[in-house]
Amino acid sequence: MSKQLSSNPSFVPTLMDLRDIPLQLIEIICVGILSVPYALASGGWLSLALLFSIAAAAFYTGLLIKRCMDMNTNIKTYPDIGFLILEGDNLSNMFPNAKVSIAALTIAGKQFFVILVALIILPTVWLDNLSLLSYVSASGVFASLLIILSITWTATFDGVGFHHKGTLVHWNGLPTAVSLYAFCYCAHPVFPTLYNSMENKHQFSNVLIVCFVLTTVGYASMAIVGYLMFGDGAESQITLNLPLDKVSSKLAIYTTLVNPISKFALMATPITNALKDLLPKTYKNRVTSILLSTVLVMSTTVVALTVPFFGSLMSLVGAFLSVTASILLPCLCYLKISGTY
Repeated sequence: MSKQLSSNPSFVPTLMDLRDIPLQLIEIICVGILSVPYALASGGWLSLALLFSIAAAAFYTGLLIKRCMDMNTNIKTYPDIGFLILEGDNLSNMFPNAKVSIAALTIAGKQFFVILVALIILPTVWLDNLSLLSYVSASGVFASLLIILSITWTATFDGVGFHHKGTLVHWNGLPTAVSLYAFCYCAHPVFPTLYNSMENKHQFSNVLIVCFVLTTVGYASMAIVGYLMFGDGAESQITLNLPLDKVSSKLAIYTTLVNPISKFALMATPITNALKDLLPKTYKNRVTSILLSTVLVMSTTVVALTVPFFGSLMSLVGAFLSVTASILLPCLCYLKISGTY
């Protein structure tokens, strides 16, 4: 049976491919899917064309990464990271009065929850074997679907409704919309790892099509539903608009809270490994690995505490890092390796 699957270059991926593929790609979806209603509210209905254009460009550059790896077998990794600020915003919205006092120091609000989430995540980055977390992260595709269904249920059956018609285009908001849409497709840093882990590498292009079609449909659906629900008043995360007294709203919010905790370690591992490679051989041990992982979590916590605006942060990441990593670098890499330039 396995030989038949390996010799059949069909469009539908094998079960092994389906097990490997969502693990890293869904890391981006779980964060990006919360910001697309805000992106649509910033740019207006016509900005959806930008979403589809960016999706097409990102898909093409994903294929370029595959071609680069086929031409140069030394290409293995492509790091990336993000999440803590998402946790702090949602938790402080649900529990606005939570605080802790240590001697004369009082930590409350978002700062309290950012630090709390960091402490919860910290043990996960100490693990050498992340296979268990990988399987947990694979549930991200179902979690994203659950978020969309829960928010749609809130609008349809819990009284929020679809009462906003929206605006055709906000010219001043288009840069923000483009940046946020770009952030939705910044999974390219994990494509080399994904490609290397596949049993049938010739199916990578087909799998990429399936992933991009499904994620783009999910993004567009979430953007349209959120914009019809809240119009131009959509927050940087759609969960911040939801009424907290509804079960469906709580389900959507709790789902967004649980997923990043299990995925942070997976996203941080490539960076930790890259840092370890820079160290002398005598320092490449278990203690050093734990120290690097701890420093990584601490530095991310500092960023989450000092950059309080989720929408602005995602726009910045989308405009500079995502476009560079997902669009520019694959093109430049392909031109260089292929000898075109």
